[in-house]
Amino acid sequence: MSFCCGASMLGTKGTLRHIRTQIHNVPLLFCPVCHRVEVHHLVENEYEILAEYAHGDGAPEVDFQEYVEHRDVQEMFENCVNHENEEPLEVVRSQIDMALDLLMVAKEIGDAEWEQQLKKRLNVLSQRRHKLKNKKTMRGLS
Repeated sequence: MSFCCGASMLGTKGTLRHIRTQIHNVPLLFCPVCHRVEVHHLVENEYEILAEYAHGDGAPEVDFQEYVEHRDVQEMFENCVNHENEEPLEVVRSQIDMALDLLMVAKEIGDAEWEQQLKKRLNVLSQRRHKLKNKKTMRGLS
């Protein structure tokens, strides 16, 4: 499981730009709090090699899946707590639950710095939850 700034990262596939080349369907980990994106560690080397070759060939875009041996996506993301195909509000709720659990641990061990970081993350997640609820309410009215 990958963590970033107090939240567990989501497993997804997406497009990354390497210099002038877009690489599609790259297995990624995404932080729902700070929006950091990183290539999944199991395919990081393959991504770097493909990106260099594609750029060297002047390819404007390539599909990661066409050039790299297929890995079972479910297996790759099995240790991710949430995935991109889940309801966004449920993802945020799950992240809040985990952050609250971690906050209790931080308090128990007396780690004030970690506690503050988790409170900041909870604030961001709470704001995101509020926006998602408002969006859902607005869609229900239309």
